[in-house]
Amino acid sequence: MDFNLNTMYFSPTGTTRKIVTGLAEKIAGDGGVTSLVKKIDFTAAGIRREPVSFSKEDLLIIGVPVYAGRVPNVLLKYLQTIKGNGALAVAVTLYGNRNYDDALIELTDILAANGFTVIAAAAFVGEHSFSDTLAAGRPDEKDMKIIELFARQIIDKINQQESFENIEVKGNQPYRSYYVPKRANGEAVYDFRKITPKTSEDCIDCKTCAEVCPVASIDFDDVKKMKGICIKCCACIKVCPVGAKYFDDPDYLHHKEELEIKYADRREPELFI
Repeated sequence: MDFNLNTMYFSPTGTTRKIVTGLAEKIAGDGGVTSLVKKIDFTAAGIRREPVSFSKEDLLIIGVPVYAGRVPNVLLKYLQTIKGNGALAVAVTLYGNRNYDDALIELTDILAANGFTVIAAAAFVGEHSFSDTLAAGRPDEKDMKIIELFARQIIDKINQQESFENIEVKGNQPYRSYYVPKRANGEAVYDFRKITPKTSEDCIDCKTCAEVCPVASIDFDDVKKMKGICIKCCACIKVCPVGAKYFDDPDYLHHKEELEIKYADRREPELFI
């Protein structure tokens, strides 16, 4: 395979990273690529200040999680700065077993508009950020086997074709509105982003939560305080060594329980190639 292999991902809880890096490693191993040229983890807010550029010699695997059925809106400005200049791309979204809605088509559209040719795309499932039971432990061994299949398909496509066009994926244009949670009484929760995590007295002030917050909203000097928005990635909750971070908002808890009950059945990845 005569392309430079590159990866980019936004992955507060590590699930998107696992998919993107697993795919890249398999393509590199089976495709004869000796090393990654660029490996950009743009989860940290500071990384998203620098524009990135590629060329016709590059293949980019890029992944983002699905938030409310779309590409996280906090990423949109940064994604517009990633220039393809004729590079090939593989678009990956990862959702928490509910639905990826229009996130994948939105990501492929962004890449195409930025000068990439999107030759493959996929929607994978990962453990839901709100939950430790919804899609628990995913991506799992079965998912990684599908990654191996997908990598082989991508290598074959690159080796067998001389020219490429943008892949078509499922989704709507114009995109559907962001998914809106509902209260127990059926009313929409339009101010869901205003809900923020709490900190219990178990906190040992290790600062881990502030360090992993992808929007730098947890005050480093006082981790019980929020100085910005909460995007509900739940990285602070999942990485806290003593379980001191939590949500107690009734609308959040109702939404979480509803997701865990309604979407408990396993959903499988969807590949487009």
